[in-house]
Amino acid sequence: MSFLDELSWRGLLHQATSPELSAHLASGVRAGYAGFDPTSDSLTIGNFMGIKLLAHLQRAGHRPIVVSGGGTGLIGDPSGKSAERQLLTRELVEHNVKSQQRIFARFLEFNGTNGAVIRNNVDWLSGMSYLDMLRDIGKHFSVNQMIARDSVASRLEGREQGISYTEFSYMILQAYDFLHLYRKEGCTIQLGGSDQFGNIVSGIDLIRRLEQGESFGATCPLVTTSDGQKIGKTEKGAIWLTADKTSPYRFYQYWLNTTDADAVKFLKWFTFLGQDAIQALAHALAHDPGKREAQKALAAEMTRMTHGATELARAIATSEAIFSGDVRSLDAAQIGEIAADLPSSEVAATALSAGVGIVDFITGTTCAASKREAREFVQNGAVSVNGEKVGADFTVRSEHALDGGPMGGVILVRRGKKAYHAVRVAR
Repeated sequence: MSFLDELSWRGLLHQATSPELSAHLASGVRAGYAGFDPTSDSLTIGNFMGIKLLAHLQRAGHRPIVVSGGGTGLIGDPSGKSAERQLLTRELVEHNVKSQQRIFARFLEFNGTNGAVIRNNVDWLSGMSYLDMLRDIGKHFSVNQMIARDSVASRLEGREQGISYTEFSYMILQAYDFLHLYRKEGCTIQLGGSDQFGNIVSGIDLIRRLEQGESFGATCPLVTTSDGQKIGKTEKGAIWLTADKTSPYRFYQYWLNTTDADAVKFLKWFTFLGQDAIQALAHALAHDPGKREAQKALAAEMTRMTHGATELARAIATSEAIFSGDVRSLDAAQIGEIAADLPSSEVAATALSAGVGIVDFITGTTCAASKREAREFVQNGAVSVNGEKVGADFTVRSEHALDGGPMGGVILVRRGKKAYHAVRVAR
């Protein structure tokens, strides 16, 4: 299947800058790039879409180029932002660029005739003087057109925020990136989210003006859930692609908890499963949603790709232990991951030395809002401590704390099948 056809059936093709892009791709091996801002030392699952576009390009026989924004990251992209970004130090940007590079090898192949390459735009932007940029590049940009771009226009409408000259100039730098890659790498395609369309067009126009060359762009839609929420944003923060910021267990749980309305769409967007496999999962979801086969496949595929088969197996084991209540079979790291992902509270170890009755212990947690509720749940046999059902005479003591690794001692309370609460025991 061609690159554009692959994106189309997956719902990942939002815009193309020219109908000639299809013929351009069909006429030879092409190089295409996507840029990644070093605003953090990791990337989120929202950033994953740029990697996914490059991966599909490579699977279609073309050559992907990852552009790390070591130069543009010092400026800040105003796209999708309602306020000015906080400028990062050069040292932090450099650190973030290096740290992000560990991610790309999981999804792209760097060997072979169409092997991916990583380029840092600080390498060419830092060597250009301000005068050269204004004289050789800036003169080809119309301010009238620049202020009409969505990323700028939306900021100009908010008088309190506005936009600095620094961020206003960002599109010039991104356009120059495309020109440089066209000249040095033979790159003729830029890929990105739909909010980058204006910047991509600026680069295409610059290549046409200075090189009389033909170049193209394609964008994917901004990925949101069915209720319009930004992908990867939860009450506990973003979902990251590295285990140091989002544990494999929490990563797995995020996808496992995908709504029925989003499950098939996410399978198309995020995984590399083929049409037949996804259609089968869609059929299973429609006929027996309780089995959650689509969500399980989504969680498994994403966790395997991002963290590997071993971490996937651990995440599944942890998830199954939570469901069955067999939490004592888990190791300290798994207990800590569970505790970090659950509603939690803290109790001093000294408070448990004499023991605390189970009714008092769970009152005020997410398992029971009042003593009356707590007493009722316990009497009905709905309360478990560390996977074991307890009665009204049960006393919680410090020795009930499980080893949660860096989390310290943890007591896991469960009400019914799904209501879990982690009580951290402070020493």
